Amino acid sequence: MTATSAGQVPPATTTRPARRRAGRDEGALAAALLSPTLIVLALVIGYPLLAALRQSFYRTGEGLDANGFVIRGDQYAGLDNYLDAFTGANASVFWNAFWNTTFFTVTTVGIEVVLGTAMALVMHQALRGRGLVRASILVPWAIPTAVSGLLWRWVFDSEGIANAVLGQQVLWVADGWPARFAVIIADTWKTAPFIGLLVLAGLQLIPTELYEAARVDGASPWRQFRSITLPLVKPTLLIAVLFRILDVLRMFDLPYVLTGGQKHSVQTLSILAYNEASRLHYGPAAAFATLIFCYVVIVAYVFVKLLGTDLIADARSPRTTARKALRAVPRARRARKAVGA
Repeated sequence: MTATSAGQVPPATTTRPARRRAGRDEGALAAALLSPTLIVLALVIGYPLLAALRQSFYRTGEGLDANGFVIRGDQYAGLDNYLDAFTGANASVFWNAFWNTTFFTVTTVGIEVVLGTAMALVMHQALRGRGLVRASILVPWAIPTAVSGLLWRWVFDSEGIANAVLGQQVLWVADGWPARFAVIIADTWKTAPFIGLLVLAGLQLIPTELYEAARVDGASPWRQFRSITLPLVKPTLLIAVLFRILDVLRMFDLPYVLTGGQKHSVQTLSILAYNEASRLHYGPAAAFATLIFCYVVIVAYVFVKLLGTDLIADARSPRTTARKALRAVPRARRARKAVGA
C-alpha cells in the first residue's frame, strides 16, 4: 500500500512549507549578520552624504533681511549654490577644476594602463631575481601619497634632480603645463604598479597549455598577446581601470602636496571643494562635493554599461574563456598538425 492510498500527504507537499520556513530563517539570519555592517556604512557614508546634500542648499554668513536687520548663520539658498557653480560667480573656477579633473583622469589612467600591463608582463616572466623585480616595481605603490608628493616636489624643485638632468630651469610646480606634467608623472609613478599587480594576478590564472598550443601552431608573441593574454586578462584589467578612474576623479592629496593646491592649472574638484570649505563657504563647498559624487556615479555607471557590460559576468570560468582563446589560434594549422601526427 502506497503512502497516497493510505491517506498520507505526499513527501513533496510536507517538505515545501518546511523549505519556505528554512529559507525565511536563513534570510533573517543573513539580515541579522549583515546589519552591523549596514549600520556602519549608513553612519560612515549615508549620513555624511545626506548632511552634505542638505548643506548645499544653504549659505553660511551674514546678510540683511527685507527689513534691513542683520541675519547670521545658515540661510536657505535653494539651488543658488549649484547655479553659481554652472553659470554664476563660481562658474569659471568650477569648469576649470572640472576639465582639470577630466584631463588628469584620461591621461593618467591611459598611461598607467599601458605601463601597468607592461610591468605585469615583466613580473610574470620566469627570470632570475623575479622576486626582487616584483618588489622594486611595487615599492612606489606602497609609499603613502603624501610622502610621494613631497618626494616629487623635491625632484621638481627649481634646484632639483629634474632640472639638473634636463640642464634647464623649469618651474615645474609653479603653474601651467609644467605643473600638469609634474602631476601626471608623479601619479603614474605612484599608481601604475597597482594596475600591474592586478593584471599580474590575472596573468597567473591563464593556463600555460594555451601558449604551448599557440607556439606549436606558429603564433607570434604579438598574436599570443592579442588572442590569448588580452582576452583572458580583460575582466581583471577592466576592474583595475574602473578603480583607477574612480580614484583619479577624487584626486586631492597628490596635486595639493606637490603644487600647493592653489595653482589654477592643477586645481581639481576635490581641491576646489576643500578651498571653499577652508574659506568657511560651506554651502558652495557642499555643492561641489555633491557634484563630485554625481560625477563619479555617472562615470562608473557609463563605464560598466558601455565598456564592461557586466564585470562579474565577463569573469567567466577559465574553461569557457580558454576555449574561446583557442579558437583564435589558426584552425588550419592545428588540422595540419593533427594530420601530421
